[in-house]
Amino acid sequence: MTVDCHHNWSRRDFLAACARGLCAMPWLGLARTVDAQMPQKGLVKSVLSPYFEALRAEAVQCTLCPQRCRIASGQRGACRVRENRSGRLFSLVYGNPSAIHLDPIEKNPLFHVLPASTALCLATAGCNFHCKFCQSWEMSQAAPEDVYAFDLPPEQAIVQAANMRVQSVAFTFVEPVVFLEYAIQVGKLAQAQGLLSLVHTNGYIEAGPLKDLCAAIDAANVDLKGFSNSYYRDMCDGELQPVLNTLLAMRRCGVHLELTTLIVPGKNDDSAMIREMAVWIKSNLGAGTPLHLTRFYPLYRLRNLPPTPVASLARARETALAAGLDYVYIGNVPGHEGENTFCPNCHRQIIQRIGYMVVENHLAAGDCGFCGHPIPGIWHSRRGAVQADSAVIQPPKLS
Repeated sequence: MTVDCHHNWSRRDFLAACARGLCAMPWLGLARTVDAQMPQKGLVKSVLSPYFEALRAEAVQCTLCPQRCRIASGQRGACRVRENRSGRLFSLVYGNPSAIHLDPIEKNPLFHVLPASTALCLATAGCNFHCKFCQSWEMSQAAPEDVYAFDLPPEQAIVQAANMRVQSVAFTFVEPVVFLEYAIQVGKLAQAQGLLSLVHTNGYIEAGPLKDLCAAIDAANVDLKGFSNSYYRDMCDGELQPVLNTLLAMRRCGVHLELTTLIVPGKNDDSAMIREMAVWIKSNLGAGTPLHLTRFYPLYRLRNLPPTPVASLARARETALAAGLDYVYIGNVPGHEGENTFCPNCHRQIIQRIGYMVVENHLAAGDCGFCGHPIPGIWHSRRGAVQADSAVIQPPKLS
């Protein structure tokens, strides 16, 4: 797909162009049916959610995330993709990904999971945050009817993953919490087939649903947006503590964990805050937890700010390293030394990257190839031959 960079794109033009681009990509490997090949607007499927409590007068309270939306009959929650139908809460995006990509696993970003492998990445419309700096606001801040989506049930997603010979399935781009039923179903099927199940999330989820998610994933990159409640409230319409609770719970569940912080100039780039965050990570999650410090570019509601100076990212990285973290990366600056993995013992470069491309890899069975120091991560695929026709789990009944 060719995009005219000088065209004044409306939101409708952008979404239509994206849909045309998806349709023109035979490498997606979607089944040769009209419904699967052609994305469509409008509600495609819905599924009854287990994550709600009934209130009086057919109202419900969503129990999926800390927003705890109280929703009257016929209305939707703040994420736009959960609707109260006569006292029962339905997910409107089950099996309806708006984005289906084959991407390097490094794009998630996961630098300590199967380097240089490829993931099948899925995302739907909707989000339970409203970040002013959102990089995918056309999908995350949209209702399902506003975007083009595919009809891709969980079993078919795993068939496509097998056909593409990927080693993992990832839920990313927008917030997977809002399509949790779909992510859990696909994740369990992926694991049953020997694939890794991955998630890139804001971590804004209640304890019960989080337990269900952890049982269906192997690794997570969690966005730790900043390290103060005021930042979360002003920039994301959320709170910090529930995200910290998620990180602690994921660590207890044995999920491989990496963190990402988008460094926004003048908002969350204070060295004292970066140090406080790094000390918390080391004390609660371990010094070996990878932290990705990512460059901000002016988007969505923060177009008036400049891109993050590379010097600010380098300073933040040095602060986090000095606080005791072993693996601190710089993102969105291709070619920077901070993209590479260094052994915390001998300080040799183990993995060299340029953007999402791995140039050199000196790991040896998960250890530093120079000194033998163990490097935390998932370095080996557990997949043998993938059986594309196995349906291990029955999907929820669709309305």
